[in-house]
Amino acid sequence: MNKWGSTAITAMILLISFILIAAIAASVITGESESTISEEDVEEILDEVLDEITTYIQIKDKIGKYYNTYGEQRIEKIAILVKPLISTDIDISQLTIKLCDGNNVKILNYSGNARFIGSNPLFEHPIWNNIEDNNFGFIVILDGDNSLVNHDILNEDMAYIIIKLSEDFSMTKKETMTITLFPSSGIERTITLKAPPPIKPVVSFE
Repeated sequence: MNKWGSTAITAMILLISFILIAAIAASVITGESESTISEEDVEEILDEVLDEITTYIQIKDKIGKYYNTYGEQRIEKIAILVKPLISTDIDISQLTIKLCDGNNVKILNYSGNARFIGSNPLFEHPIWNNIEDNNFGFIVILDGDNSLVNHDILNEDMAYIIIKLSEDFSMTKKETMTITLFPSSGIERTITLKAPPPIKPVVSFE
């Protein structure tokens, strides 16, 4: 997504939030709500609305790595570069990921591992040793305040979500997989990956 596209989406999200806030406020003022709503209730509702609207994760890059497994080239590692659309705190310890290959569904939880990439190659970073096929971690590209590395908070950061696929979920060419990101609150994000031919070990998904 280019700069102008990102700006347009941000403006749209803010516009929708203002419309919802105005609608709730008008309902309270005119007494159209069926029940009595206190000021504290209004603040809680507005906080929930804003949280739902602003928690949106951009997908900046999608790559995988092929490995030779029993004589067949299969993608066994996936890295998805993410960044919040709007600077807001997202608690990644509560993030859940769903994998679906069309036959089976697997749920992944956060492993508690987030490390800077440093001078390490992405798919050879030591953090992969701490990732299992039932969880995920983060290889951090940008994190100026160390919020992601030290406090499990994604705000203005940019990082790769890293996923290690089990043998039954690894992908060969032309196979597809749907990946859905579920933040603890806010908008879920779904992408579909299609494995390209294994012309080289590291590939970008179509």
